[in-house]
Amino acid sequence: MRNTKFKIDETNGTYTVASPVTEKDILIMARWLAKNRLAKGRCIERPSSAFIYLQALMGSYENEVFGSLFLDNQHRIICFEEIFRGTLNVTNIHPREVVKRALAVNAAAVIFVHNHPSGEPKPSEADKKITILLRDTLGLIDVRVLDHIVVGAKACISMAERGLV
Repeated sequence: MRNTKFKIDETNGTYTVASPVTEKDILIMARWLAKNRLAKGRCIERPSSAFIYLQALMGSYENEVFGSLFLDNQHRIICFEEIFRGTLNVTNIHPREVVKRALAVNAAAVIFVHNHPSGEPKPSEADKKITILLRDTLGLIDVRVLDHIVVGAKACISMAERGLV
Protein backbone atom coordinates (compact mmCIF):
# COMPACT_ATOMS: atom_id res chain seq x y z
CA MET A 1 0.00 0.00 0.00
CA ARG A 2 1.33 3.41 -0.94
CA ASN A 3 0.30 5.85 1.73
CA THR A 4 2.61 8.69 2.62
CA LYS A 5 0.74 9.34 5.87
CA PHE A 6 1.95 6.07 7.41
CA LYS A 7 5.50 4.80 7.73
CA ILE A 8 5.56 1.03 7.93
CA ASP A 9 8.42 -1.01 9.36
CA GLU A 10 7.71 -4.57 8.19
CA THR A 11 10.44 -6.14 10.34
CA ASN A 12 8.90 -5.36 13.71
CA GLY A 13 5.34 -4.50 12.71
CA THR A 14 5.37 -0.88 13.83
CA TYR A 15 3.49 1.90 12.13
CA THR A 16 4.31 5.57 12.50
CA VAL A 17 2.02 8.40 11.52
CA ALA A 18 3.98 10.72 9.25
CA SER A 19 1.31 13.42 8.97
CA PRO A 20 -2.18 14.12 10.29
CA VAL A 21 -4.67 11.36 9.50
CA THR A 22 -8.43 11.17 9.43
CA GLU A 23 -10.61 8.40 10.77
CA LYS A 24 -11.18 7.37 7.16
CA ASP A 25 -7.39 7.04 6.66
CA ILE A 26 -7.16 4.80 9.72
CA LEU A 27 -10.04 2.59 8.55
CA ILE A 28 -8.49 2.27 5.09
CA MET A 29 -5.19 1.27 6.68
CA ALA A 30 -6.94 -1.24 8.97
CA ARG A 31 -8.64 -2.90 6.00
CA TRP A 32 -5.33 -2.99 4.12
CA LEU A 33 -3.61 -4.60 7.11
CA ALA A 34 -6.43 -7.13 7.44
CA LYS A 35 -6.15 -8.11 3.77
CA ASN A 36 -2.38 -8.35 4.13
CA ARG A 37 -2.74 -10.71 7.11
CA LEU A 38 -5.02 -12.92 5.03
CA ALA A 39 -2.48 -13.04 2.21
CA LYS A 40 -1.33 -16.12 0.36
CA GLY A 41 0.93 -18.43 2.32
CA ARG A 42 -0.06 -17.44 5.85
CA CYS A 43 -1.05 -20.40 7.99
CA ILE A 44 -4.39 -20.48 9.78
CA GLU A 45 -3.69 -22.63 12.85
CA ARG A 46 -7.17 -22.06 14.24
CA PRO A 47 -10.04 -20.05 12.79
CA SER A 48 -10.12 -17.68 15.76
CA SER A 49 -6.69 -16.41 14.72
CA ALA A 50 -8.40 -14.80 11.71
CA PHE A 51 -11.21 -13.12 13.70
CA ILE A 52 -9.62 -9.69 14.11
CA TYR A 53 -8.76 -9.47 10.42
CA LEU A 54 -12.14 -10.69 9.21
CA GLN A 55 -13.87 -8.25 11.52
CA ALA A 56 -11.79 -5.36 10.16
CA LEU A 57 -12.67 -6.41 6.62
CA MET A 58 -16.35 -7.21 7.00
CA GLY A 59 -17.62 -5.85 10.30
CA SER A 60 -18.82 -2.54 8.92
CA TYR A 61 -20.54 -3.75 5.75
CA GLU A 62 -24.13 -2.57 5.40
CA ASN A 63 -25.16 -5.66 3.42
CA GLU A 64 -24.49 -9.33 4.00
CA VAL A 65 -21.37 -10.61 2.25
CA PHE A 66 -20.30 -14.27 2.07
CA GLY A 67 -16.65 -15.11 1.55
CA SER A 68 -14.23 -17.99 1.70
CA LEU A 69 -10.71 -18.45 2.94
CA PHE A 70 -9.39 -21.11 0.60
CA LEU A 71 -6.57 -23.16 2.16
CA ASP A 72 -4.02 -25.71 1.02
CA ASN A 73 -3.46 -29.06 2.73
CA GLN A 74 -1.26 -27.42 5.40
CA HIS A 75 -3.96 -24.80 6.12
CA ARG A 76 -1.96 -22.04 4.48
CA ILE A 77 -4.06 -19.39 2.79
CA ILE A 78 -4.38 -19.69 -0.97
CA CYS A 79 -6.69 -16.69 -1.16
CA PHE A 80 -9.61 -14.91 0.47
CA GLU A 81 -12.56 -14.11 -1.77
CA GLU A 82 -15.85 -12.36 -1.19
CA ILE A 83 -18.07 -14.55 -3.36
CA PHE A 84 -21.65 -13.36 -2.77
CA ARG A 85 -23.17 -10.00 -1.84
CA GLY A 86 -26.69 -9.76 -0.55
CA THR A 87 -29.11 -7.37 1.06
CA LEU A 88 -29.46 -6.08 4.59
CA ASN A 89 -30.24 -9.48 6.08
CA VAL A 90 -29.74 -12.20 3.48
CA THR A 91 -27.25 -13.44 0.90
CA ASN A 92 -28.11 -16.06 -1.69
CA ILE A 93 -25.34 -18.64 -1.66
CA HIS A 94 -25.01 -21.02 -4.60
CA PRO A 95 -23.03 -24.19 -3.79
CA ARG A 96 -22.14 -24.68 -7.47
CA GLU A 97 -20.24 -21.38 -7.49
CA VAL A 98 -18.41 -22.23 -4.27
CA VAL A 99 -17.36 -25.59 -5.75
CA LYS A 100 -16.15 -23.87 -8.93
CA ARG A 101 -14.00 -21.43 -6.93
CA ALA A 102 -12.58 -24.17 -4.69
CA LEU A 103 -11.58 -26.21 -7.74
CA ALA A 104 -10.22 -23.16 -9.57
CA VAL A 105 -7.79 -22.35 -6.73
CA ASN A 106 -7.07 -26.03 -5.98
CA ALA A 107 -8.21 -25.74 -2.35
CA ALA A 108 -7.90 -28.66 0.06
CA ALA A 109 -9.87 -26.90 2.80
CA VAL A 110 -12.03 -23.85 3.29
CA ILE A 111 -13.23 -21.55 6.05
CA PHE A 112 -16.45 -19.74 5.22
CA VAL A 113 -17.14 -16.30 6.57
CA HIS A 114 -20.05 -13.92 6.37
CA ASN A 115 -21.15 -10.84 8.23
CA HIS A 116 -24.37 -9.91 9.98
CA PRO A 117 -25.00 -6.20 9.35
CA SER A 118 -27.26 -6.17 12.43
CA GLY A 119 -24.06 -6.51 14.45
CA GLU A 120 -25.20 -9.71 16.19
CA PRO A 121 -22.97 -12.65 15.17
CA LYS A 122 -25.29 -15.43 16.36
CA PRO A 123 -25.68 -18.00 13.53
CA SER A 124 -29.20 -18.20 12.11
CA GLU A 125 -30.99 -21.40 11.13
CA ALA A 126 -30.30 -20.50 7.48
CA ASP A 127 -26.58 -20.16 8.33
CA LYS A 128 -26.59 -23.63 9.87
CA LYS A 129 -28.40 -25.20 6.91
CA ILE A 130 -26.16 -23.67 4.23
CA THR A 131 -23.06 -24.69 6.19
CA ILE A 132 -24.16 -28.33 6.25
CA LEU A 133 -25.12 -28.22 2.56
CA LEU A 134 -21.75 -26.71 1.60
CA ARG A 135 -19.86 -29.15 3.84
CA ASP A 136 -21.60 -32.13 2.26
CA THR A 137 -21.24 -30.78 -1.28
CA LEU A 138 -17.54 -29.94 -0.94
CA GLY A 139 -16.92 -33.27 0.77
CA LEU A 140 -17.78 -34.96 -2.53
CA ILE A 141 -14.71 -33.34 -4.10
CA ASP A 142 -12.45 -33.83 -1.06
CA VAL A 143 -12.46 -30.21 0.13
CA ARG A 144 -12.76 -30.03 3.93
CA VAL A 145 -14.92 -27.34 5.52
CA LEU A 146 -13.05 -26.33 8.68
CA ASP A 147 -15.36 -23.60 9.92
CA HIS A 148 -17.96 -20.99 9.13
CA ILE A 149 -17.27 -17.72 10.92
CA VAL A 150 -20.03 -15.19 11.48
CA VAL A 151 -18.76 -11.62 11.81
CA GLY A 152 -20.63 -9.12 13.96
CA ALA A 153 -19.92 -5.53 14.90
CA LYS A 154 -17.92 -6.39 18.03
CA ALA A 155 -17.35 -10.13 17.88
CA CYS A 156 -17.02 -13.17 15.66
CA ILE A 157 -18.47 -16.62 16.24
CA SER A 158 -16.93 -19.88 15.08
CA MET A 159 -19.65 -22.31 14.10
CA ALA A 160 -17.11 -25.16 14.38
CA GLU A 161 -16.42 -24.28 18.02
CA ARG A 162 -20.18 -24.59 18.62
CA GLY A 163 -20.36 -27.99 16.91
CA LEU A 164 -22.29 -26.64 13.92
CA VAL A 165 -19.95 -27.70 11.10
